Amino acid sequence: MYEIDKLLEEVKRIHFIGIGGSGMCPIAEILHSWGYTVTGSDNNTGDNITKLRSMGMDVILGQKAENINGAEMIIYTAAILKDNPELVAAKESGIPCFERSKIFGAITRKYNNCISVCGTHGKTTVTSMLTQVLTMADKDPSALIGGRLPLIDSHARVGKSETFVCEACEYCDHYHDLSPDVAVILNVDEDHLEYFKNLENIIKSFEKFATLTSKTLIYNNSDPETVKAVINVSREKITFGYTDESDYYPENITYNRGSFAEFDVMSKGKKLAHLVLNIPGEHNILNSLAAFAAAINAGCTPEECEKGIAAFSGAGRRFEILGEIDGITIADDYAHHPNELKVTLEAVMKMGYNTVWAVFQPFTYSRTSILFDDFVKVLQIPDKCVMTEIMGSREVNTIGIYTKDLAEKIPGSVWFNTFEEVCDHVLANAKSGDIIITLGCGDIYKAAQMMVKRLK
Repeated sequence: MYEIDKLLEEVKRIHFIGIGGSGMCPIAEILHSWGYTVTGSDNNTGDNITKLRSMGMDVILGQKAENINGAEMIIYTAAILKDNPELVAAKESGIPCFERSKIFGAITRKYNNCISVCGTHGKTTVTSMLTQVLTMADKDPSALIGGRLPLIDSHARVGKSETFVCEACEYCDHYHDLSPDVAVILNVDEDHLEYFKNLENIIKSFEKFATLTSKTLIYNNSDPETVKAVINVSREKITFGYTDESDYYPENITYNRGSFAEFDVMSKGKKLAHLVLNIPGEHNILNSLAAFAAAINAGCTPEECEKGIAAFSGAGRRFEILGEIDGITIADDYAHHPNELKVTLEAVMKMGYNTVWAVFQPFTYSRTSILFDDFVKVLQIPDKCVMTEIMGSREVNTIGIYTKDLAEKIPGSVWFNTFEEVCDHVLANAKSGDIIITLGCGDIYKAAQMMVKRLK
């Protein structure tokens, strides 16, 4: 038995350092629902903190050594810097301390049908969509999602069945701590290169994750890098992709409102279902096929998949429409990698708005530097590009890169230090018929919320 699995049977009070993060919050929710006394701290307030407090959890703002008093186990996020006073105190305290992925792994071992969704792009969308299908089909799953699913108004769900749907992130190989029964691999792309160094290492990482799977591998065989990652792994395999070489593939694709696909789901030449998507972009064809394949494998009927997928209108921060005021639409999206920005912006540009305002917050100095030319290219897709300074998160700017470096290469773009300045500029210039979409995995959503508030 893993050390943390044994400790979970003994402790009652668990403290989270950085509890408000999208990866930490759902774990706290699950453990709270299992009867543990959960406390936590964070440096920033936000919707997740409000939610956890409303559930009865004690969350302190500000990270200090004394916050750990009374804890029997401490969980911390990898996003926290090593010299954080609360983390330093935790590691010196003698109280068992674990990085988030260790407790996540322990949760996956509590279920005998753990479906882990991984891939460089689309994890939250597919995890959410699959959870929606299974929930609406009365399969009563548990779930851990990187974004809020409107159906359950949460990042987490605790069901009574043995099925647990979860989002598995490759960052720093953290998903190697999980114990999946079924793995869904969406795609393999270059990201987190400050850790992986090159694509070859990323492929090897996904291959190792595939070998951890005890039952079935569901993967995108239209993606060459994914195929390389699973080719030597001997598990039951189910494929989805664009051609009839896949077990599930699309035919008769059409688009509504410019960017919302509908198509027939085919298998071995036979039509199984007709999917109508309420999330935009061609990339969501494969995302919905992945959810369809995983739901069928989990015992859903094609009709249940059709119904659940049609009802799915996106997860929190995944092309989330926050409001339409005075004819101006405000949306928010988590896209932070050039390929994610590309598919999201291309989809929005087809939706018939007069002017597309992209408000982008670059995330981490290393990603901005390594993928610099790709960012310059994709940020020229929208009509208007507005940027904030880079959010460093877990990094210190030893590279000496700044948003002004991007702005110099993107014709017509502007950048500002504060969200207030961003709002001032965009709202002074946006007109009825325009869309403003905030983009990034940091706290840029606060700028979108600010704009909604001001317009109202």
